[in-house]
Amino acid sequence: MTPPISPPLVFPRCIPSELFGSIGLSAQELTKVQHLLMVPRKVKKGAALFREGQPFKELFAVRSGSFKTSLRSADGRTQVIGLQLPGDFLGIQGIAEQRHPCEALALEDSEVCAMAFEQIEVLARELPPLQRLFHTLMSGELLRESRAIVSLGNAGAEARVACFLLTQLERLKARGFSGFEMVLRLSREDISSYLGLKVETVSRVFSKLVDKGLIKVDNRHVQVLTHDVLAELAHLRSPNTPQEMKPRRATRAASGPKRINLE
Repeated sequence: MTPPISPPLVFPRCIPSELFGSIGLSAQELTKVQHLLMVPRKVKKGAALFREGQPFKELFAVRSGSFKTSLRSADGRTQVIGLQLPGDFLGIQGIAEQRHPCEALALEDSEVCAMAFEQIEVLARELPPLQRLFHTLMSGELLRESRAIVSLGNAGAEARVACFLLTQLERLKARGFSGFEMVLRLSREDISSYLGLKVETVSRVFSKLVDKGLIKVDNRHVQVLTHDVLAELAHLRSPNTPQEMKPRRATRAASGPKRINLE
């Protein structure tokens, strides 16, 4: 029997390498999966990967770039329900009714791995480790969405924005990026829709966080200056932390005026 090998470089860009590299497929099996499932597809900024109501045929793994998923309400309003980054899956919600219940738009020039769902089902029956992998990945996506709902559900405006910022930084850090600064791909309108807040409220909260010295904002570039204090504000840190362990609340730096845009 051919011994398991490390996955080709394409896989870490589509599926977290710690998952794909540990499922124990042979070189021949990995090659088969790569050729039948992982089909790269480029998506231009502003273009739709799929539309609400479109027949479900494929799952997608984000290789590069980012996407937002949204629903359209009966009165025509758009509700942002998710932000997908490299390593995230898109299209899972379409499995149940064989139609996409939402749309996915590229926030920048992006690339995905398109995977025909019929091929996934066939290969999963032939290769049980692959079936377990996709179950793990889909379960992880649902768990992430559930945690987002819980963390944002009953929080105030400041806590929602703080939680949103820290969650995105944590996701980026897990992908090898900085854990303290990022470029927000969502607009103010998108962020307000996702958090269930008014645009004016989101702008006011960002200004307040800047005034407190917790973050710096320059257009869409955001830098977190006091991670622990922001985590406490987001209720991601226990309020019973001993006083001597709590960081002092930062004050706004005196070097120049604050710059906020977020477009």
